[in-house]
Amino acid sequence: MSEPLLRANRLAHYFDVSPPWLNRVLEGKPRISLKAVDDVSFTIDKGRTFALVGESGCGKSTVARLVVRLYRPTRGTIEFEGRDIASLKARRDLLPYRRRVQMIFQDPYASLNPRWRVADIIAEPIRAFGLLGAGRTVADTVAELLTQVGLSPDDGARYPHEFSGGQRQRISIARALASKPDFLVCDEPTSALDVSVQAQILNLMKDLQRALGLTYLFISHDLAVVHHMADQVGVMYLGRLCEVASAEAIFTRARHPYTRLLLDTLPDLTMSGKERVPVAGEVPSPINPPPGCGFHPRCPFANARCRGERPELMQVDDATVACHGVEEGRLPQGISFPALADVQGAAG
Repeated sequence: MSEPLLRANRLAHYFDVSPPWLNRVLEGKPRISLKAVDDVSFTIDKGRTFALVGESGCGKSTVARLVVRLYRPTRGTIEFEGRDIASLKARRDLLPYRRRVQMIFQDPYASLNPRWRVADIIAEPIRAFGLLGAGRTVADTVAELLTQVGLSPDDGARYPHEFSGGQRQRISIARALASKPDFLVCDEPTSALDVSVQAQILNLMKDLQRALGLTYLFISHDLAVVHHMADQVGVMYLGRLCEVASAEAIFTRARHPYTRLLLDTLPDLTMSGKERVPVAGEVPSPINPPPGCGFHPRCPFANARCRGERPELMQVDDATVACHGVEEGRLPQGISFPALADVQGAAG
C-alpha cells in the first residue's frame, strides 16, 4: 500500500482561556486550558476525501486550521508526504507546503476582499508563488480558472458584492486552485448556501477532484453532504475521534452510540414511521470535560467503566471505535433507534 498523502498523529491543540495574570495572582487561580482538539489521529490517501463530522464545538474547524498551519499544534505531528509539517517554524520552510495545501472557508461573504476585483483575488496566489507559465499572462490563467469553476472570464472585472453566495464560493474555489494545490481543506464550504446551490458546489468539487486528482479534508456537520462527498469519515465528539470508518460503513452499520444518534437526525425519506430519537443533552464544556468517556452523560448504554475510564480507539472489523460498550459487546448490532429510546427510558 502507498504512503498516505497526509497523516495526523496524536494531534492536540489547547487554547489558553485563563483570566488575566493579575486576576490569577489576586484570586489564586491556575491557568485554564480549553482542549479544542485532544489526541486526534487519522490518515488521508491521495485522491480521496476524508470527512470530519460532529456537532458544533467538537473541534472540526480547529483540526482544519491545524492542517493548513493557521494554528500550531500543542502536541502531535502532521506529516505531509512523510514530512512533519507541525515542526516547521520559518516562513520559507512552510512556503512549499502552503502552495500545495489550500483552504476553502465556510463563509463566501467574509473570505473575499470586498475592495479587490475578482481577477486580482484569484491572481494573488499566482503572483505570490511565482506560478506563471512560460508564454502565459496572469489574465489568461485567471480566465481559465474562472471557466473551470463555471464562471465567465468577464467576471474577473467585477467585485465580490456583485455575485450571489454560490458564485462567491466558486470564486473562492478558483482562488484555491490558483496555486495548483494537491490538497484542499474544505471547512463547511456549503453551509452558508441554499440547498439547491449546495448541490451545484458539491458536484463541482467532485468534478474537480476527478479532473485534477485533488485530495480533500472535508469538514461538515451535515451528514447528507458527507454521504455525498466522503470516502472515509471521522466522527468527532468533544475534541476526540469516537469512530473512523468508510462512508459506507458509517451510514449502514455505525457502531458508536453517538454516531447512531447523529444518523437518526437525517430525514426519513422512506416515511417508514419509525420513532425519531433526537441527540439529547448538551455537549459538555471542553474546559471541564467529564471523566471517562466524554459522551457518557448522554449515552443510554453508559456504565461505571464509561464514567471512570476514557476509551481508546480500537479496531472493530472495518472501523476504529472508542467505546467500552462496543468493546464489551454490550451494544446490540444493528440496533434500531426505537430500541435506543426504550433503553433511554429504562435508564431514566
